[in-house]
Amino acid sequence: MKLKWSVYIVLLYAAVLPAQQLKVLTASIEPLEFSKQGEKEFNDNWKAYEAISEKMQNGIDYDDLSIQDKEALDKVSEVHSDYWQVGTDGCSWYCGASVAQVAASSYLSSQGNTTYSPKNAHDFDYKSAWVEGVSGYGIGEYITYSFPQENPRITTISIVNGYVKSEKAWRANSRVKKIKMYLDDEPYAILMMEDKRAAHHFTVPPIGNGDRHNYDELSKLPDWTLKFEILEVYPGEKYEDTVISEIYFDGIDVHCFAAGTKITMADTTKKNIEELRIGDEILSYNTSTTTYSTSVIKELANPVHDQLITITFDDQSHITCTTDHPLLTSKGSWVSYHPAKTMRDYDYDTVELLEVGTILLGENQSKRITSIAKDINEQLTYTIVELDNGTNFIANGIIVGTEPIRAVTYCKHHPLEIKELD
Repeated sequence: MKLKWSVYIVLLYAAVLPAQQLKVLTASIEPLEFSKQGEKEFNDNWKAYEAISEKMQNGIDYDDLSIQDKEALDKVSEVHSDYWQVGTDGCSWYCGASVAQVAASSYLSSQGNTTYSPKNAHDFDYKSAWVEGVSGYGIGEYITYSFPQENPRITTISIVNGYVKSEKAWRANSRVKKIKMYLDDEPYAILMMEDKRAAHHFTVPPIGNGDRHNYDELSKLPDWTLKFEILEVYPGEKYEDTVISEIYFDGIDVHCFAAGTKITMADTTKKNIEELRIGDEILSYNTSTTTYSTSVIKELANPVHDQLITITFDDQSHITCTTDHPLLTSKGSWVSYHPAKTMRDYDYDTVELLEVGTILLGENQSKRITSIAKDINEQLTYTIVELDNGTNFIANGIIVGTEPIRAVTYCKHHPLEIKELD
């Protein structure tokens, strides 16, 4: 690593467009505290969780577990399986989004088995990091993320500043104080970073394509980019190297239903989708046996959307959902308003176009679509992401699919090849 010349030197980068002409964004702060002891406790708890889960799979009911076993289960989140993991194993904005490429102006050469390449800043691992590779503090160096045009929009940019894997590493290396952010190479904002071992969450107006109806045409266009340039740093106590552990994103436009959608429970009663909880039992349809069975909710999600459709049926009932949500027809085929996106993002090999006249399979009777209306008003939406068995549920009396994610996304849970430029 490069030894620092002085802990008192703060270098500023003379940008072409003065910083004061750009909007300045501050972040909400999420403190991060990682330690060897914390990692040991996490791993011990996870091993206990796996052992207890095996007992339950072998027929032991939860009520028959010991108090110690129940306490052990309470210490573990089944969707957070790694101590260094950013986010969870569950569904997120990345379930419908991807990063096409991560590149940087420079990066430090590997030291032994430890690498510092740009892909480390988007591997969803707090233990790795991108480190710029030029002499000095890296003022003017940058990292760039490229996104497909058909991607859902971004509303949150999260930056994990410094080498957060340990307090010692965080203090030894330099951290970013100011970042200049570019959208398609045009200056967008100055991001103000606090000198804290933390994730910085910046809220932005939706970035990306709001009108993403023609996915085939959008997919032919060049990727759009976000670039993050180092403007000013907090000098490290030992090294000049400036470190960013992670940059990741959240946003809107992923699958879901509007609030008030009625979900059929296992006892055939109805509950609003926004009132569902993990562990609730709902009714699911087996397409092979054409029978209904009980399924337990394992995961829920509720992102914001402003591109929904309201489908009206011949019995005057209706349902409001996102354009990519798969619905089951009376013939047993899957349809959506945007089948190309459904097949791209979710594990459905064949999805047909949903249109007026399509007959959907209903809980009690089939329903013919009489109209489809677009709704551009922004609203909080809801969906069932995963069931313990089955891949569908009943919403407003029709059979709708969950979204098993096609393996094209970002990490060991949703793998994606991330390219890297020198």
